[in-house]
Amino acid sequence: MQLILDFPVSPRYSFDNFIVCAGNRTAFEFARRVADPAAGDRVLYLYGPPGSGKTHLLMAAGERLAGAKVVSIIACDTLAGDDVSGGDSLVARLHDAPVLLIDDMDRLPDVRRRREDIWHLFNEFYQSGRGIVVTGAVPPRELTTVDEHLISRLLWGLVARIDVSDDDSRRLILKKLADDRQIMLPDEVIAYLLVHTRRDLHSLKGAFDAVVRQALASGRKITLRLARETQER
Repeated sequence: MQLILDFPVSPRYSFDNFIVCAGNRTAFEFARRVADPAAGDRVLYLYGPPGSGKTHLLMAAGERLAGAKVVSIIACDTLAGDDVSGGDSLVARLHDAPVLLIDDMDRLPDVRRRREDIWHLFNEFYQSGRGIVVTGAVPPRELTTVDEHLISRLLWGLVARIDVSDDDSRRLILKKLADDRQIMLPDEVIAYLLVHTRRDLHSLKGAFDAVVRQALASGRKITLRLARETQER
């Protein structure tokens, strides 16, 4: 069982390639503040639906705070049970980490040992002045398996909701994806994808990528007809 996911610093999860829109602008600014030592903010909790960009900002902040070091991220959905990977506790494993990153806190199992580990880690990083970034699907008060004292600590820091499900945000995201690849994406294609794609960010990107792949494979321009054919496959 893998409790901690190690990932190298990668430009894939940077602030520079994060698509900023109305639904995530506050979260983006808060993440940059936590990643800036001069700002003084050290704790950030981001919440929103799956595919909204929470993990991207979590890793972008980790990349900025860790520099060239490898960053470890605690994935709460892998913490079920009492076994500890490799025989090391979470606290021992992350004792010297440059930043504490916890993804999907709402999926933390209701296991006393795990709750205690997360609490001890939070305190250690908080007292040492290191950055702490946590994500979840719900606001801090709705974290049902997290102890009240930790919820209070999260509320002491910066808290931001991410929601990019509105059409204006999704339209901006599609335009940015197309601009970054220097692709002409007609407005009628954007309108079609907004109607025929699920509202989460992963589905939107997937639909866009599918249309681009089909255009390249067939040697055709991106048109409404091509988008329809791609969706019907």
